[in-house]
Amino acid sequence: MSKLRILGLVALAMIAFAGNSLLCRLALKHTAIDAASFTTIRLLSGAVMLWLVVRMRGGARAGAGNWLSALALFAYAAGFSYAYLSLSAASGALLLFGAVQATMIGHGLWLGERLRWPQLVGLLLAFGGLVGLLLPGLSAPPLQGAALMLGAGVAWGIYSLRGRGAGDATRVTAGNFLRAVPIAATLSLLMLGGTTLDSAGLLYAIASGALASGLGYSIWYTALPALKATNAATVQLSVPVIAALGGVVLLGEAITLRLALASLAILGGIALVILEKQAASSSRSDPRPRRSPRGCRPPAGTRE
Repeated sequence: MSKLRILGLVALAMIAFAGNSLLCRLALKHTAIDAASFTTIRLLSGAVMLWLVVRMRGGARAGAGNWLSALALFAYAAGFSYAYLSLSAASGALLLFGAVQATMIGHGLWLGERLRWPQLVGLLLAFGGLVGLLLPGLSAPPLQGAALMLGAGVAWGIYSLRGRGAGDATRVTAGNFLRAVPIAATLSLLMLGGTTLDSAGLLYAIASGALASGLGYSIWYTALPALKATNAATVQLSVPVIAALGGVVLLGEAITLRLALASLAILGGIALVILEKQAASSSRSDPRPRRSPRGCRPPAGTRE
């Protein structure tokens, strides 16, 4: 693919991912749809869209995936929906992204990955930003909503880790979405007494599932092979920013000083961890032999 096409696909994917936050917040704040119904309709419409994409690409069926991954996907989608009953689009996207990255980094540490000092600084910066965002105060996000979104981020991080090396990412995601639908439907049945629907909420939920989720993931997985791991991780830093701008323009939300400072700390800290990790990997994999400075000879008994 050309660089221009890759750039276009990445931009569309990031807008789609941010769009999930905007559509969910818009539906749960301005329509009558309940969080359980939004989750079920989102997963169902996402499964249908992904199935269509797989078939259009020549796939025989969309039966990949597994139940554990589907459960993690459902936990993410449900926590995401219920969190946006009280969170703004910007704070929700920031908390989600931070929790996902913390889960991925924590998994690496569990496997014995060592952090260099710039990465430690980045982690401390990101953690400080999170603490600053959640400290009690007038501009702090509601604690229950924040906890739900952090849980959703951990679930998505687990889902992403389980999906590594699983084969055709679009087909696997289609299978997981399909398996997550009956789990979400069970939640809707349990919450049947509080079920409310209207046409606007239904359309937002379908758009979130089919366009922002199903089509968004398909576009992202198309562009992903052409991106380096570091580029793929750092470009996702734009999602909370896009969500924040969309919240201001489309939802009339305000960006507080606390949220702005926390965003700089969290996103900047995570970027430092990611970029330093890539720098360390590049230095370890550099095959070029080290040379002594011109005009200098190595000490006797050593090799260049």
